[in-house]
Amino acid sequence: MKSKQPGLNFWQIWNVSFGFLGVQFGFALQNANVSRILSDLGADLHSLSLFWLVAPIMGLIIQPIVGAASDRTWNRLGRRRPYILAGAIAAAIGMFLMPNAPLFVALMTPMIFGALMLALMDASFNICFQPFRSLVSDMVPPRQRNIGYSVQSLLINIGAVIGSLLPFLLTNVIGLENTAQFGEVAPSVMWAFYIGATVLLGSVIWTVIRTKEYAPKEYNHYKEITDEPEQIQPKQGLGKRLRAFFTLVKSMPTTMKQLAVVQFFSWFSLYIMWVYTTPAITQHIWNVDKKWFNPDYLSTLSVIPQQIVQAKGAAGDWVGILFAAYSVFAAIFSIFLARLADRFGRKFVYSLSLFLGGLGYVSFLIFQDMTPTNVNLLVTEVTVPLGAVKLLLPMVGIGIAWAAILAMPYAMLAGALPPQKTGVYMGIFNFTVAIPQIVAGLFSGYILSAVFANEAKYIIVVAGVSMMAGAAAVFFVKEPDQPAVTQP
Repeated sequence: MKSKQPGLNFWQIWNVSFGFLGVQFGFALQNANVSRILSDLGADLHSLSLFWLVAPIMGLIIQPIVGAASDRTWNRLGRRRPYILAGAIAAAIGMFLMPNAPLFVALMTPMIFGALMLALMDASFNICFQPFRSLVSDMVPPRQRNIGYSVQSLLINIGAVIGSLLPFLLTNVIGLENTAQFGEVAPSVMWAFYIGATVLLGSVIWTVIRTKEYAPKEYNHYKEITDEPEQIQPKQGLGKRLRAFFTLVKSMPTTMKQLAVVQFFSWFSLYIMWVYTTPAITQHIWNVDKKWFNPDYLSTLSVIPQQIVQAKGAAGDWVGILFAAYSVFAAIFSIFLARLADRFGRKFVYSLSLFLGGLGYVSFLIFQDMTPTNVNLLVTEVTVPLGAVKLLLPMVGIGIAWAAILAMPYAMLAGALPPQKTGVYMGIFNFTVAIPQIVAGLFSGYILSAVFANEAKYIIVVAGVSMMAGAAAVFFVKEPDQPAVTQP
């Protein structure tokens, strides 16, 4: 049946997701710099590895709760927008306060304060993420769903590129200092967080102002819902609500269950990349022996050789460039993603994208070349091993996979969800993002040490194999709807 819901023009679709640019801007800043901040504030490496689990755990807890709440919310601001705005305000507060942790030393140690701000930011980002996904499903009709989630993927990646590069740009263009004494935070990082918080709030406010959600009667009419809206039902006790929630989990649509398998392999891979790319390329490309990552060995030394310190620093800086690069490639691919999905089918494009990402991970092994090479980054020039430059090629495949991961599963899932339960099911679907990351966080370190003797390049290969398994799993997903081809 053809949807009764009116279509949106490009800029209306853009406005629906524009706030996600700011949210991802802040999230990228957090991913790239929180470990650095906490290290400067006194956290040891063992503690840092545990902090990586905060984001998926927060997502696991918060997104289903927010999803269910937003399904029942209808007020003057709308259905999803109140949560998006509240999450953005809380995240901005955390981003302003975290770099100033040393100022709160009278209340608690800076590291503990920084950890609390990390938890606040993660919780707040997750409050924003789920309603944004549901807002696209609410506002964009099925025939425009591919373009809707592709625009969202594009904006996410624009935010990620700028957020990843901002501290580097503030140092090399503005001239802010990028080092800090123990117990302090580098000025470039501090100002990056201030700018990130401002962009986050500004972009979210733009979406809130420029997007008008449907009133309950309109929404029910467009989604062909005949049941009474849930918000008028009597409030149930916690026990009944929990039973109802687990009933929803057990009765989730078949498409959602099948996509969960794809998501597991995809996000297991991504977590490994985010955690282990730095040691992998430091060892493999900069030829730094694995012993320099062994705390027991390092504790026997009075000083670490300068060439090791410099190599680790250079490799860490280059990881920021690589992460920005895959976001650039993802943003570019997002422009073509909707048309490709319309022409060749979502499943084929999604599977091929994941396969190219897996191939990118596996190809890390072949790019080992220590030949010094001068690279012009427009704002500055750096000298790195040629193998580091060649790693930009795998980033193309990884960027393509990342763009597809951000768009295709949600486009495929949206048509399988009952409209009155979209928010809670999108929140439940976040389990498929959080759980594989938690599994990777708990077990990938053991695999790296017990199986690969801390040779980090091989755990990246594991990520590649996992991503390829996800590509194969896509073909077992059954889509309940197949949208009409979007005409040029």
